[in-house]
Amino acid sequence: MSAPNLDLAIQQLGRCEMAKALLTAPLVEAAEQLDTRLTDVAPWKVVAGTASLSLGLAYLYSLTRHRTPLQIRIKNYIFKFVKKIPAVRRKIENEKNKIRQSFLEELNKPSKDTVDILALPETGLTSEQIIQQTKAYLTLGDMDWENGAMSGTVYNSSKELGELITKIYGMAAWTNPLHPDAFPGLRQMEVEVVRMACDMFQGDAKTCGCMTTGGTESILLACKAYRDMAVERGVEFPEILCPVSAHAAFDKAADLLGVGIRHVPLDKVTMRVDMSAMRRMISKNTMVLVGSAPQFAHGTIDPITEIGSLGLKYKIPVHVDACLGGFLVPFMREVGFPIQPFDFSVPGVTSISADTHKYGFAPKGSSVLMYKNTEYRSYQWFSFPDWPGGIYATPTVGGSRAGGIIAACWAAMLSFGKSGYQETTKEIVSTTQRIAKEISTIPGLKIIGIPEVSVIAFGSDEFNIYGLSDAMKERGWGLNALQFPECAHLCVTRLHTQPEVANKFIRDIKEATAEIMKDPKGGDAGSAAMYGMAASIPDRSIVSELTALYLDALYSNKQDLHLSNGHA
Repeated sequence: MSAPNLDLAIQQLGRCEMAKALLTAPLVEAAEQLDTRLTDVAPWKVVAGTASLSLGLAYLYSLTRHRTPLQIRIKNYIFKFVKKIPAVRRKIENEKNKIRQSFLEELNKPSKDTVDILALPETGLTSEQIIQQTKAYLTLGDMDWENGAMSGTVYNSSKELGELITKIYGMAAWTNPLHPDAFPGLRQMEVEVVRMACDMFQGDAKTCGCMTTGGTESILLACKAYRDMAVERGVEFPEILCPVSAHAAFDKAADLLGVGIRHVPLDKVTMRVDMSAMRRMISKNTMVLVGSAPQFAHGTIDPITEIGSLGLKYKIPVHVDACLGGFLVPFMREVGFPIQPFDFSVPGVTSISADTHKYGFAPKGSSVLMYKNTEYRSYQWFSFPDWPGGIYATPTVGGSRAGGIIAACWAAMLSFGKSGYQETTKEIVSTTQRIAKEISTIPGLKIIGIPEVSVIAFGSDEFNIYGLSDAMKERGWGLNALQFPECAHLCVTRLHTQPEVANKFIRDIKEATAEIMKDPKGGDAGSAAMYGMAASIPDRSIVSELTALYLDALYSNKQDLHLSNGHA
């Protein structure tokens, strides 16, 4: 038996040697030619050339290792160069000045009859004066938000809850969770808020979390935790992998944390993330996979079970962003609405964010971030043990936090209880489905995505949808204008479940759409023109510059308006 095996081994050895010779021969020949050509070249030149080549290759490699893709950086450089051309620069500056002026006028118009307070009064005002001034300021504007005129924005309609929250906040106004020794009861409240939320999302005894100031901070902290985990395991350039529809807070987190972010395309019908594309886009740099339940723009829930499976397969954490519907989706199945799994019962899900200040009906400035266990949460903490002021450690972005918000959130959750949230969920989701059904029958309109929870997005193939948004604003409604694709949405809150509010919305949108359909091209002015222009600008940095003008105008006063007009 040994002889045939020996012959086979000799034959295989011969093949291996032949293959090796075929592979190495060109390299040997190239090396010999290089030696011949460099025979008369001074050694220092060989060293310098080698070093230059190595540095050049290293530089080319570095161009590919950047959180902004190379092709986008090249495009941005070209646009930056074009904007330096004098004629182009003048045109852009002229348009920016017009837009700046319009922002200043629009934002200062509601307070045109008030006198700006631009310096501390010489003597303090009386309590009565301050209350009167507060009432005057809080009645500015003409949007009837108390009766459901706004999309989202204000989620609670209960005056009783408002009175309770105000009283509880007043009791805890001076407390600060940074000092648990001084306010142990406040620490207990935060613990209970987190535990109640973990229970809602099918967590077990190991599930943990913390309170934050809102969905953006919850998302930022989750991304911070996963960045640090990725760096610890040797990832040099961590990346967030999220759907195109994921909240912009993930982009803000990427910017603040110095990590990359890649956006996965959506299914064009359901507006759910394209799972095949997500699978293809996973790389060794992926630090977290993201899914929404639901996403803000179209109200669609991503396939969390499939995302969780990818997370398990590739050993990547999975974050579920339930900031918008976090106090609706846990109760939907209980009140008869079908819903796919989205919580800690899904294998692979490692963290969830849910805003208590939306459908949890707590005051603004509160959210809950939950983790599967303390190991994940430990990467969120910040600690600086070498500060002269003492060992400094905080669980969230802020050091001091408003204890009144924590206490008020705790009170809201206890006030509603499971039955209260079940009731509001049934009212809100039922109202959403009813409005969506009516919109789907309106000639000229179409539903975008699947309105699974509380958001109805709609667009049109017949006219500029932003023209309808303007028409609805004239009738007292404030809708959200969306892009890519062009559409608008209504985020249904408890205010919209009040008697006749939904009926009025349905009636108004039918009438406004019918009016536009008489002349479909006639609604291309106002925000329709602005959003159309913004969507068509290939250089997105210009859009960012325009939004910066808006943000600047938010902090303007009437003196700035006069200066902008050229007055002294």
